[in-house]
Amino acid sequence: MRKLFRSYVNQNTEAAPLAVFRIFFGLLMFVSIMRFWYHGWIETLYLEPIFHFSYFGFEWVKPIGSATYFIFILCAISSLLVMVGYKYRWAMLLFFLSFTYIELMDKTTYLNHYYFISVLSFILLFLPANKYFSLDVLINQRKVVADFGSYEVPKWTIDCLKLFLAIVYVYAGLAKLNSDWLLEALPLKIWLPSKFEIPIIGGLLGEPWVHYAFSWFGAAYDLFIPLLLFWKPTRWFAFILVVIFHLLTRVLFPIGMFPYIMIVATLIFFDAKFHLKICRLIAKLVRYPSAILRKEPIVSSKKMKNIPKFSLVVVSLVLIVQLLFPWRHLLYPGELFWTEQGYRFSWRVMLMEKTGYAQFKIVDGNTGKWFYVDNSDFLTPFQEKQMSFQPDFILEYAHYLCRHFERQGHQEVAVYGEVQVSLNGRLSTPFVDSTINLAQEKESFKHKTWILPFKDEIKGL
Repeated sequence: MRKLFRSYVNQNTEAAPLAVFRIFFGLLMFVSIMRFWYHGWIETLYLEPIFHFSYFGFEWVKPIGSATYFIFILCAISSLLVMVGYKYRWAMLLFFLSFTYIELMDKTTYLNHYYFISVLSFILLFLPANKYFSLDVLINQRKVVADFGSYEVPKWTIDCLKLFLAIVYVYAGLAKLNSDWLLEALPLKIWLPSKFEIPIIGGLLGEPWVHYAFSWFGAAYDLFIPLLLFWKPTRWFAFILVVIFHLLTRVLFPIGMFPYIMIVATLIFFDAKFHLKICRLIAKLVRYPSAILRKEPIVSSKKMKNIPKFSLVVVSLVLIVQLLFPWRHLLYPGELFWTEQGYRFSWRVMLMEKTGYAQFKIVDGNTGKWFYVDNSDFLTPFQEKQMSFQPDFILEYAHYLCRHFERQGHQEVAVYGEVQVSLNGRLSTPFVDSTINLAQEKESFKHKTWILPFKDEIKGL
């Protein structure tokens, strides 16, 4: 086994797939940042709110006033540098830090694909994606022409991207193997009828059989698409499915650039000859010197020299974490969809429709006087909506209210939450023990005992 591992690690392959991945990744990230800026979301999501929900352990990551725009500028510039492959390592590091900082500024904006991009950019930081068809190569073209080995990279640097994409897909599929998704077609049964205005298919989206068909196909797609992509005879068929699935998802749901990112990322599964053609096509458009482009893939594979062991170790650890971390919800009691303890960062995509209503009672411990809070005094409508059904949001907001009213002169402030939550169309039921002073509850990775039990059962992983 050890011998086989060493043999695999020492294998080399064409660098073109990494180059194509780098180019499209950088381009789509630039478009994403510009789109975010164009819609005014920097202002509405980060500058207008007076309070920001933080990730546990990252409370120090906050918007920095008007200078927040500078972070987005750095992110946009670094994405362009990644795309053209100039000072690649530094550009990739700057992109990872700036994008992840943006992601961490407010938990309200959490999306699986933001997390996906952060993890992916961290992996790319340790891959030689500038080895081919980049400005770094162009600047050192004399050296490259003399050493065609510069066109080659360790095989694992491409395979690790395939494995990461497979993990994302398979875990998303496993998460759909639950009774609400498969037996009740929830939450698609709630979402799809509202899309009746969509041309051609809109009239069908209210039909129950369509809800079930979409649910079952979605689960099967996520579980089996990696296998179809890995196997060469079904690769083009699988890619067509990827395009159809993600474009349809984009039409049905407002999930931004993620469908396009996944479509482009899937190209990594194609062989080197395919990517060499893409590189030559782009080279003609940008007038990149053809003398330093390979026309055909390598015929024989020699062992790589000076294998970057540190990079291999780091990327391996990242992938191991991605394999294990999504299962942490098993350490908590109760229904995952209800408590959401271990829900985030586990590739659970669009699995539930959850709504809530939350009001908070403030009690002055000295005088005994109490009053209710108007949440709109402190939160934007979007923040209030997200806070109303997520326990860590509720607790953080309660602590904020405690500090706020203590600064106003109230003594020994107690905060009680009266919260009603509906999950996947069920009747609203009490979510928080209203007799518990949330101001005294500490945020941690421990089970939140003040969350009331779920009154139904959802079977599944």
